[in-house]
Amino acid sequence: MLIGVPKEIKNNEYRVGLTAASVREVVAHGHDVLVESQAGSGINNTDSDYEAVGATISDTAAEVFEKADMIVKVKEPQAVERAMLRPGQILFTYLHLAPDPAQTKDLVESGAVCIAYETVTSPSGGLPLLAPMSEVAGRMSVQAGAHYLEKAQGGSGVLLGGVPGVAPGKVVIIGGGEVGRHAATMASGLGADVWVLDRSNEVLKRLWEQFGRSINTVYSMRDTLEEHVLSADLVVGAVLIAGAAAPKLVTAEMVKKMKPGSVLADVAIDQGGCFETSRPTTHADPTYVVDDVIHYCVANMPGAVPHTSTYALNNATLPFVITLAEKGYRQALAEDPHLLAGLNVHEGHVTCGEVAEALGYPYKSASEALGL
Repeated sequence: MLIGVPKEIKNNEYRVGLTAASVREVVAHGHDVLVESQAGSGINNTDSDYEAVGATISDTAAEVFEKADMIVKVKEPQAVERAMLRPGQILFTYLHLAPDPAQTKDLVESGAVCIAYETVTSPSGGLPLLAPMSEVAGRMSVQAGAHYLEKAQGGSGVLLGGVPGVAPGKVVIIGGGEVGRHAATMASGLGADVWVLDRSNEVLKRLWEQFGRSINTVYSMRDTLEEHVLSADLVVGAVLIAGAAAPKLVTAEMVKKMKPGSVLADVAIDQGGCFETSRPTTHADPTYVVDDVIHYCVANMPGAVPHTSTYALNNATLPFVITLAEKGYRQALAEDPHLLAGLNVHEGHVTCGEVAEALGYPYKSASEALGL
């Protein structure tokens, strides 16, 4: 199979679908790889590095899309990239379709086979291709929040860790999954007063066992959510419903009542955001202010640390890339129900129930679409 790796073109996106080391593995399995020139520059993988492990370098994304049987990316294809997809071509990347009707429409009309990293499952019930970026984004949300709390950035001037004789800042994390757990790790490491809210008693129990009394765990209800959001210096939105649009848990009315100069960091923004006042931002223009509250809603947070992010992502995606190349997508999906869960769009049909429900498309199950 010929695998294509285009250069990412989303605003300030420096990750790449396959590292040179990953390409070496793919080539060792007998497959060809076509890499757009400078695709790996953000992680200091040069064209020469790719050529040295057997890849062919292309001067244009158009050639990569035209020739490749499977496109491996990081972020969702932009409009110009979607226009280059063709029927039957495999697209393997993050998609986040539920809050993105324009992308969904283009992918449906392309006839391509679109497999989303974020809905591939694992036997334990996790999301193994989303987890690495959830870990990075969770840690970055606290790092960014601490920065924007600085007075020079418009924040309230609170140091999250405090100092002797002065109380630490309060960090409220909504959702105790991968994002929330890693946000809690960073926040507690800084010495902040950390509160994690979740509706799963099992999740709260695991957090308690991991962190002990270095953080506080609270069952999330309207009363507890409002109480802790209104007293927070930094709120991290870490809510995930796989494949679906994120619920708007923090209302505009709650934002109005928050402390001036406090910060909202919405890690759920890829799925539409879990704050009513959220809208996607970029690393070029990462924040905006609503009712004196700073909103940090960058839709590709891990793109700011591409070296860490790309290698972490490739560790998770590479086995699936090789499986798809070795077996072809039909056999690979038929043999692995967890990879099958990643199929979001297949030759003109929406095959993810959450996406179909969110955007009003007819739903055809992945098994039905493949004739299984």
